[in-house]
Amino acid sequence: MEPKWLEWAQKLKAIAQNGLTYSENPFDIQRFQQLQEITAEILSTYSNTELSYILDLFADDVGYATPKVDVRGVVFQGDTILLVKERVDGCWTLPGGWADIGDSPSEVTVREVFEESGYLTRAVKVLAVYDRDRQGHPPFLHYVYKLFFLCELVGGSASVSIETEEVGFFEEDNIPELSLGRVTPAQITRFFQHHRDPNLPTDFD
Repeated sequence: MEPKWLEWAQKLKAIAQNGLTYSENPFDIQRFQQLQEITAEILSTYSNTELSYILDLFADDVGYATPKVDVRGVVFQGDTILLVKERVDGCWTLPGGWADIGDSPSEVTVREVFEESGYLTRAVKVLAVYDRDRQGHPPFLHYVYKLFFLCELVGGSASVSIETEEVGFFEEDNIPELSLGRVTPAQITRFFQHHRDPNLPTDFD
């Protein structure tokens, strides 16, 4: 579970952002700006992050507050699963990233798999739609929905990218250290269950 301070800060951030989006009264705008600044101070204090960095993130996030969308490709080769090693933290994850405007979720997933691993795939099924905060990931500023697509391998070969430094297929009992902000061991276990039983329905929170 997320710490309560983060849950409260996420809700306060959304209230302030929505207020700034729709308010026209200058006094209301000032109040919502103050609420946003207090929220940033809470996040800065409890996460040991520079206040200026938090405020810059807030400034880039405008309009009605909605969850961000993270997409991941789940690719099997026999009884092994495709993972990529992130340059940022040196840990492994399913290839993927933030969804992009102008592309469908499946299109973004297929492109991310290719860019991060070198493999060509075709999205065939949504395995899971998860609320990140309910899945045991480390605390994170943004509220995130995570979409996992089963992708069929159709070609390509292993190739690293500016974001990844290794690519490999791993058996279920030999999973390397995972980048927990991106994927959890429980999720990997669940996707192997989907692999063994293709008739399982899509998981969701």
